[in-house]
Amino acid sequence: MIRKAVLSDLDAIYTLTRACAKAMIANGIYQWNEHYPTQERFQKDVELQELYVLEEENHIKGIIVLTELMDEEYIPVTWLTANTNNLYIHRVAVDPKYWGKGYAQKLMDFGEDYARKNQYQSVRLDTFSQNKRNQKFYETRGYQRLDDIYFPKQSEHPFHCYELVL
Repeated sequence: MIRKAVLSDLDAIYTLTRACAKAMIANGIYQWNEHYPTQERFQKDVELQELYVLEEENHIKGIIVLTELMDEEYIPVTWLTANTNNLYIHRVAVDPKYWGKGYAQKLMDFGEDYARKNQYQSVRLDTFSQNKRNQKFYETRGYQRLDDIYFPKQSEHPFHCYELVL
């Protein structure tokens, strides 16, 4: 089941994303660190009603953020569609215990279905340039790689922007 997150989910969400960060670092992917994502960021996501959890058997196995708000880092990107009526996906994470079991696909299916049902013209996201697995994942789903952006507190390496025109 995928549902909107509530404030009582925050500890489980933060534990899940810390486990993801640790597992990615163990695989040489320095995408998340002590600066990102923060518990405060997740609290804001919940308050804005933009954070969703994939829950099975009372256990949160994954998360996804769906928002209409465009981050300022995205402003210089040459997108495929106009900067109106777009859905942005952030902070997709699956508990490392469940990696490779299709949960990221379920979360992305949910996000893309949400975008179609709500008549967005495209779905936009970014992924870390050193995370080749994620790049293949999004490209296989039909996303087109566009410009690079930087999040200096996260990494010296760029993040690739992607867009799926609906």
